[in-house]
Amino acid sequence: MSSEKDVVKYEVVDGIAWVSYNRPEKRNCMSPAVNRRMMEILDELEYSDDVSVLVLTGEGTAFSAGMDLKEYFVENEAKGLGAIRQSQREAYGWWKRLRDFYKPTIAMVNGWCFGGAYGPLFACDLAFAAKDAQFGLSEINWGILPGGGATKVAVELLSFRDAMYHSMMGENVDGEKAAQWGLVNEACDSDKLKDRVIEVCNVLKEKNPVALHATKQAVRKVSEMTYQNAEEYLVKAQEAANYFDNTGRKEGIKQFIYEKTYKPGLGAYNKDIER
Repeated sequence: MSSEKDVVKYEVVDGIAWVSYNRPEKRNCMSPAVNRRMMEILDELEYSDDVSVLVLTGEGTAFSAGMDLKEYFVENEAKGLGAIRQSQREAYGWWKRLRDFYKPTIAMVNGWCFGGAYGPLFACDLAFAAKDAQFGLSEINWGILPGGGATKVAVELLSFRDAMYHSMMGENVDGEKAAQWGLVNEACDSDKLKDRVIEVCNVLKEKNPVALHATKQAVRKVSEMTYQNAEEYLVKAQEAANYFDNTGRKEGIKQFIYEKTYKPGLGAYNKDIER
């Protein structure tokens, strides 16, 4: 018998946490149960020593078709404002947790990605899609604006004209167009998508984890700052990261300058021999 926990599943393989929406019969629409379970899973994985990278994807033919119209909207609206606000806190809460997740995160968009799914898509640090995946802000087609952060995601990732077109026209774009627009990093043949994501994960696994966390946070923070404020923030962030993990920095400098065993432009230093 299925339970609320079954709406999302995950497994950890070789340092990669594969987290999957598991409502393929509903095109992985996000229900209140999905949102609650996602928060629990992030709690379980964030500081696990077995996890170096998290990959978010979907079972079946969809990444996620957005918010479940019946369970998230209609049923909560019938219960009143309190239920609506609670469901919003649960959804936006785990998206924020994912944006702030300590370890690198990747969205692997294997199929449909609509509306509310843009929240977790943007929350992931990197995104890779199948060429035949479908992206859409269809809200305009049924008389509302792209809410829940979706409009903000379009503005953050797309040019002004593309964001306007995407939001106002209600037309779908495939993975290749999504990559051209900047919704994702790359589009791959569907049968090669997972292999490409694993390849990227393996590169990330070799990086210093403290530096990775500081870097991903810095990219998000400085995008909202003036240049001078960004300079000041980055100086302090670098000092904090060095204080927290000075061993890694010293080892990288040692291997580059003194031992000459690696070149920064060609890969990461060997963190397995930090001493």
